[in-house]
This record gives sequence, C-alpha cells and structure tokens, in this order.
Amino acid sequence: MARKRVYEIARELGITSRELLKVLEDLGMEGLRAVSTVSEEEAEVIKELLLEHTGKKEKEAVPETPTAKTEEAVAVEEVQAEKPEEEKPKPGVPRPPVVAVLGHIDHGKTTLLDTIRKTKVAEKEAGGITQSIGAYQVEYNGRVITFIDTPGHRAFTAMRARGAQVTDIAILVVAADDGVMAQTVEAIDHIKAAGVPMIVAINKIDKPNANPDKVRQQLADMGFVPEEWGGDTIMVPISALKGEGVDELLEMILLVADLHDIRGDPKGDLEAWVIESHLDPTRGPVATAIVKNGTLKVRDVIVVGTTWGRIRALVDHQGKQIKEVTPGMPAQILGLSDVPQPGERVERAKNPREAEKIVSARLEAHKKPSEPRFPRTFEELFAQKERKKLKLVLKAATVGALEAAKLELGTIEIENVDVELLHAGVGPITESDILLAASVEEGEPFVVGFGVRVDPKAKKAIEQYGVPVRTYEIIYDLIQDIERAGKRLLGPQYVETKVGEAEVLRTFKISGVGVVAGCRVREGKVIRNGKVKVIRDGQAVFTGEIASLKHFAQDVQEMKEGQECGIRIKDFDKIKPGDILEVYEVKVIQPA
Repeated sequence: MARKRVYEIARELGITSRELLKVLEDLGMEGLRAVSTVSEEEAEVIKELLLEHTGKKEKEAVPETPTAKTEEAVAVEEVQAEKPEEEKPKPGVPRPPVVAVLGHIDHGKTTLLDTIRKTKVAEKEAGGITQSIGAYQVEYNGRVITFIDTPGHRAFTAMRARGAQVTDIAILVVAADDGVMAQTVEAIDHIKAAGVPMIVAINKIDKPNANPDKVRQQLADMGFVPEEWGGDTIMVPISALKGEGVDELLEMILLVADLHDIRGDPKGDLEAWVIESHLDPTRGPVATAIVKNGTLKVRDVIVVGTTWGRIRALVDHQGKQIKEVTPGMPAQILGLSDVPQPGERVERAKNPREAEKIVSARLEAHKKPSEPRFPRTFEELFAQKERKKLKLVLKAATVGALEAAKLELGTIEIENVDVELLHAGVGPITESDILLAASVEEGEPFVVGFGVRVDPKAKKAIEQYGVPVRTYEIIYDLIQDIERAGKRLLGPQYVETKVGEAEVLRTFKISGVGVVAGCRVREGKVIRNGKVKVIRDGQAVFTGEIASLKHFAQDVQEMKEGQECGIRIKDFDKIKPGDILEVYEVKVIQPA
C-alpha cells in the first residue's frame, strides 16, 4: 500500500506543514512529524480529524458550482482563522531560504553544489549556464532556494564573526563510506553555534562499502537522532555524483523553511550582507550580496563598511542585469568606490553626502584604538558580579589528552559561572577556531590549547578579532585558572592612593608635542605615568594620566614637594594656570 509523508498531506490541504502539525499536536498526535510516513488510510483519517477540529464536519451542503469551496479549503480557512496571536505569521512573505553546505573535506560538498547547479538552475534557459557570483538559486516544485556557492565552515563562520547571519539552513554532508570525521564534528559545532537548523545529507550511498546506518548511529550517539528513528534530525541518503536523492534533499530544505517560517518583507528595512567581493579589471569593485529583508534597487546609494557608492548595475547568478533584488536573492553589486570585506552589511543612504559622512566617521573611528571586544584574561571575565557564560574552544595534541581535558572541564562548578564547550578537537589552534570564537553573540569566548601551537593564519585572526587565546602544557593549569578566577567574582580591586598635588604656574605649547604645564609640587610627590585629576575652581574637569614628567629637559620618574617640573597630560591640552593637579597611584590588590 502506498504511503504518504505528513508534509504531502499538508500540501494537498493547501496549508503549511507547520499549520498541520499544530493541529495534530492539539489533537494529541504530537508524535507525528512532517517527514513521518502514514498509509493512505491514515492520511484520510488525518484529513477527517482536521475537518472535525475546525467544527465544519456538519456544515450545510454547498451547491457544487465552479466557485464553490471544498470542505478541505474551508477547513484550511478555519485553521488559519483559529491561530492564536503568537501563531500568526511573521511580517512579510515567505522568501527563498539561504542554504550553506558544510562537512569534511572529502565528503562531496562541492560535488553536491555542482550537481544541484547543473540539474536545477535555469532549466528553461538556453544551456542553463550560470556565472560564479558566490551564490546561485534553484527552482524546485515551483519554489526557489538560494545556495551559498562556497562550501565549508570557514566561510560560513567568517561572515558570522563579522556579525552577519546570512544562512537560514545548513546542510551537513557526511560520506556513507567514511562516516563522521574530525572536520564533520567541527562543522557540527559551527552549525550549533550559529543556531540554524541542520539537515544531514548522507552522501556516496552508491559506493560498495557505503554504510548509511553507521552514519546515523554515529550522529545519534552525538545527540542527533534521525527522524526515522523517532528523533528530530532530518537525514537524506544521496549520491551527489549520480544525483540520487537530490530531489528529496531539496524537498526537505523547503520543508524546514516552512517549519521555521522563513520570511522577508520586500517593503521593509533593508537587511543585506556581502558574501563575496573582488576587484574586476573592467568593472571595478564588485560585491555579491544576499538580501534578507527589504529591496535593493539600481540607483540606490549604499554604504558597505568603509566604502560607498551608487548602484549602477545589479547582476544575478545567470549574468543578467536586473533592476532590483528582493528578499532571499543574491546579486552582484557594481558601483562601489572600493572593494568591501565579506560579512559587511549593506545599508541604504539618503544621498551621496550622507553616505560620505557615514564612511568618513567610520574611517575616523578606525584610527582610534578600540576597546577590546572580549576580555583578555579569565580575571577580566569574572571581574563583574553578574552571571557569566564562558564558551571554550578546546584543542589538544592527542585524542587522549582531549578526552581528559573535556572530563576535567566537566567537573568545574563555579557559582555565577556557566562553562560551555563550543568545540573540541585534535591539532593546532587554527583560523577556523578563532572565527568560531569570534562569532559568539552571547557569553565570553576563549580558545585554549594543550601542547599545541597556534598556526600563522590563526595569529592574524587573533589580531583582527581580538579573541583571547591561552595555551597550557597540562589541563590542571587551565582548571586552576578558571577556578582561581571564578573565586574572584569581584575581580582584582583597584585602589587609588593620592600621592601628591601640584599647581600649574604657566603653560607652554610645543609643536608636535602639545601643551606642557609648568608646575610646582605643593605636597607629596608627582610620579611619571601616575593617574591625575585636573581640579579647576574646586571641580574635576578631567581625569587621565601623566604622559611625561620632566625636570628642565630631563625625563624623571618623580618630583617631590617644593620642586618645579614640566607635566604633559595625555589627551588633554586645555590646562590653564591656576589648575591643581591631584596625582594618584593605582595599586592592584588581589584576593588571597
């Protein structure tokens, strides 16, 4: 007897899987999922239950006319009308989901993307040829899906590290002959950190030694139980090389998009992100962007990071010039003054003057030293009283060392602190590890290693993103670091002690240096690099630090009461004769 999937029943009824599952849940059938299969007989029962649930089973007969609504259509209207407030659709309309493909290096990510492109893109167009713009769209069952054409979790996470959440759904490719590998685990951790739904494509099922059930079991052991085993993880067996199972994979992508109600408002505020960029010899700076909300149009003035321009052309993945880009679409943007960084947000400006002003302000801000995004040490992390989340990326030299480290970390219990392992792996600390930590939106990330080195690309990423990295020779040093810092929830105490006071007698403006105050020490002493408060008419007008202390032309460490000296205050040139300089020494008192 033929069987049907629940999502197929929803399609026949003209409602979404999400809506049908809600009705089934209300009827006590929460065990059914969208991909569950039922017999034809059970399918009819589900349809009858839907009619009963909406109270329309005993409705009056409707004359059969070309415009009459069927029972099922009326039932659908009732389902939609009965939605509680929180179940009403999000603003906007359903848009194409944006999909990224991740997995181990040899498991067929690129082959899968190539197969989908060749078989599903522009089937009605001559040749179906597309150009590489970093993303492309396919049409399946009358609906569109957008694929980011750069497989791998490095690209996936690099954009997130810059604050761009471009991907809606992640496809994890696992080879049926190899099973779960180290990079598979790493990809899973990146997907979990992103918080996006995951579909598993079990690839290479055409190989003689393929064992899909082994893959299912390995993933189930990691907490990802397949739907067919009663879990929540959709797994689709495929052969990317031969195209087997690809249609079902696309079906599952559309199903997940429905279940997560992926939407965009073409008339809403613009949300668009650059996923790829380069300098073209003939066209100038070119950036590929994906629009998540709003609409991008030719002639729009846009700002992207520290560059701007007026859009002179938009090019889709088939190489055609288009007039606008709506939610879920990728397109190349021509007309920017410089090449932007991938992951930068595309913002609309009112006019060129406003765009130039925004870019100038950002360039000026980049010149100033910025505050570190993350705490540099565990002590800084625990320096505040509120509850903290410590998210670790852990790397070790061997599997044994890694398992021992994970075991020890699991024993840490610190009041007011949650410790979460983002990713654990064997090998050196890599750029991918830094990007994963940098992409953390909630909590404080640290990358820690045991007996491993930091590779050169990772060092550059550390400088770029400011991610704190610590390496240890044994696990107990890390445990002690965390426990020691956790016991210091108030952090180190910084105590200011007044050491002296000086009066400004006159000021001198020195070219290339700034304003130097000629002072006499009234009491105590003045120390070089000390903290200073500028007191004017009994009020503190500035607090900072002493940049230089001189006696005549000689640099000195301190000047005592009664002595005259030259003092330059860092970042403060508005000092006046008569000002009083109170000088402080800051001491750090560590708890025992």
